[in-house]
Amino acid sequence: MTTWLVRFFHPEFGQRVGVLANDSVHDVSAAVVSVGDWLRASAGRVEAAIAELQHAASSSPLVFPAQLFDPPPPEPQVSSGSRPHWLAPVDEQDVWAAGVTYERSRQARQEEAVDGGDVYARVYAAARPEIFFKARGGWVVGHLGQVGIRHDAVWSVPEPELGLVLNPALEVVGLLAGNDVSSRDIEGANPLYLPQAKIYTASCSLGPGILLGRVTSWPQAGIHVEIERGGATVFSGATHTDRIQRTIADLVDYLGRCLAFPDGVVLLTGTGVVPPDDFTLAPDDLVRIRIDGVGVLENTVRVV
Repeated sequence: MTTWLVRFFHPEFGQRVGVLANDSVHDVSAAVVSVGDWLRASAGRVEAAIAELQHAASSSPLVFPAQLFDPPPPEPQVSSGSRPHWLAPVDEQDVWAAGVTYERSRQARQEEAVDGGDVYARVYAAARPEIFFKARGGWVVGHLGQVGIRHDAVWSVPEPELGLVLNPALEVVGLLAGNDVSSRDIEGANPLYLPQAKIYTASCSLGPGILLGRVTSWPQAGIHVEIERGGATVFSGATHTDRIQRTIADLVDYLGRCLAFPDGVVLLTGTGVVPPDDFTLAPDDLVRIRIDGVGVLENTVRVV
């Protein structure tokens, strides 16, 4: 059975942990207090932990149709208690990201850089990958929520990425879709501005859930993005995981060097789809990211 670990809000029960299977959400909060709780319990026993989660789902007395949670979440300044909605599928986990893992990303970073971008060409070919902090778990936007673009940036783009979910033992226990929203003009002005281009309110979305399963090699999956504005498609593009030039083992090794993740961690693995240089996100745009076999992540855009 294909199993997604999800988080959701229900007005009667509050924030909950669930298993999504066959278009139904099975509330497993009685057995799994948090995503972090499950990730810790999975260390060294991934398959057994997934089986236990599936058993908890099959015996749960609380089952909801998945579409119940499809209304958009309330505005950020509004109480969450108004209607059912999806939550980001992380809680205590930080999100990190790898950069310049696709040749197309290397090319785009060089094009945007005012100094020619030699630093990006060098890291693309280097043994050590670029890995950077992206967001704390509580900052992450979920499926159908609003991602942010900086008010002081003039060139903002989505970055559709496959995310790896790791437990504290650095075992990859699942996959999800991610959006690493970025301010290309800020990073392009100087690579040292990367934290400001990447880390700000609502700059990261994940979801809709974690596709559970032990992962040691890249799934063969297309990664698609479509951006709608006023009901019309203004950009679409696609890439494939077979274009990632690093291995999962390589990225995980460097992520875990000299740094522990006691609650687990999410690693976004880079983007291979870059909109043209004359494109920037605008308020109320709809960004739809689809990763074959993993899920569809949709978000609207707001200025922060």
